[in-house]
Amino acid sequence: MRTPMTVTDFLDRAELGFAGSPGVIDEPFQPGPVVPESTYGRLGERVRAWQAGLDALGVGEGERVAVVSHNSARLLELLFAVPMSGRICVPVNFRLKPEEVEYVVRQSGASVLLVDPELDDALSGVKARHRFVLGQQTETELMRFGVRPRPWANPDEDATATINYTSGTTARPKGVQLTHRNIWVNGLTFGLHTRVWERDVYLHTLPMFHCNGWGMPFVMAGLGVKQVVLRKVDGAEILRRVEEHGVTLMCGAPAVWNAVLDAAAGWSGEVPGRDRVRIVCAGAPPPSRMIQRVEAELGWEFTQIYGLTETSPLLTFNRAAAADLELPAEERAHRLARAGLPALGVKLKVSDAGEVLARSNVVLEGYWDKPEETAAALEDGWFHTGDGGTFDAADGHLTISDRKKDVIITGGENVSSIEVEDTIFSHPAVAEVAVIGVPHEKWGETVKALVVLADGATAEESEIIAHCKERMAGYKAPTTVEFRDAIPRTATGKIQKFKLREPYWAGRERGVN
Repeated sequence: MRTPMTVTDFLDRAELGFAGSPGVIDEPFQPGPVVPESTYGRLGERVRAWQAGLDALGVGEGERVAVVSHNSARLLELLFAVPMSGRICVPVNFRLKPEEVEYVVRQSGASVLLVDPELDDALSGVKARHRFVLGQQTETELMRFGVRPRPWANPDEDATATINYTSGTTARPKGVQLTHRNIWVNGLTFGLHTRVWERDVYLHTLPMFHCNGWGMPFVMAGLGVKQVVLRKVDGAEILRRVEEHGVTLMCGAPAVWNAVLDAAAGWSGEVPGRDRVRIVCAGAPPPSRMIQRVEAELGWEFTQIYGLTETSPLLTFNRAAAADLELPAEERAHRLARAGLPALGVKLKVSDAGEVLARSNVVLEGYWDKPEETAAALEDGWFHTGDGGTFDAADGHLTISDRKKDVIITGGENVSSIEVEDTIFSHPAVAEVAVIGVPHEKWGETVKALVVLADGATAEESEIIAHCKERMAGYKAPTTVEFRDAIPRTATGKIQKFKLREPYWAGRERGVN
């Protein structure tokens, strides 16, 4: 027997087995009305109210519903409600500028636009056939409580469930079509590799718009896990909620865990969650020094994954093996800094050009309305990640060396900006670093480091360069260091290196030399 694997399966099980159990605890400081703490039974009722409201608007199967919101219980509800009714949810990065949001809404062809109250004024010029502000307006004018929604006529696991726009680190964002099957398999493997079970408590430190919160809302519901919503990342607030709610699991980019480490330094008493909390890191390669600090200062278990929006996202998973626990902390951290082993059901290889290629049930259906880009990304039946990488011959673990476009070629030698960044970050005075290639008349391009110093710390350019030369080949060390107050990142923690490079390559035809 074959039955379609759809998003519905997760909420169906939650309602059947955990109807009276805590389901979703909303952010208490939402700008609009807070959704009262929901059991999974109540979550199902609210999901059906959303669906009945969309029915009343005449929004048909396959139509797109765009949602621009910070983390909220309503956004979580819509990640279920929209695809479960055969429609397509388009979660939009709330940090985008109005013209960028307008592009996403227009390119996706969304007929419904739902906007966070805090963003309503800024996005007043962004229109759709139906537009609502999340909160009081949607509760009274859109949702239909007690009304039975029409069922999805022919549930199809290959139907597009969500369109998630890439973070646009290089150009216009592309709409990634994730199918119900993509989401289902990702949720299953994520739950398996992170050892999720019914007594977990999950804190949404990860933006839900980003690859559907990496798919965690679905697997958490399917296993009846209490989900706590965090609207905005704040290190002290994360620690407080870990303590208050007994949180056991969180996901986020390295910037999130750095914020927690900073807050922990001033925390009164024992840091909550020691020997209980496990965290999953992705979005940018984590510095090994940060991994050491998480284990030593927080006592939390650190795991890393690697993936992309286009892969739902889980491709690899890295947790310390039993034998690794006997290693010195520094060596263990370096091993955990690798991307890891391919996740269950994922096939990976490195092309002759050094690019990581992937094949799996989590790979996207395509880019929305971009057939040429889709064909290029899925050439020869493999998804082309755009990342360079190598496999460890000893244990099969993948290490990401760099984005292909971020490899610096100086004097004919390839330099991984990630490797240089990790080396610079090991300097105690450094809080953040980004390494880029800049033009050089003799070497073509050369290594430049943009550094943010830790509070109260001092360092000279020569000191940073010498620190690198002591630890790596001379040609990899930066030739210049520029100290900055901050380094811009996307909402998912990624450094926009194309923007950092622009001033240095202005007036040149190409971004390489």
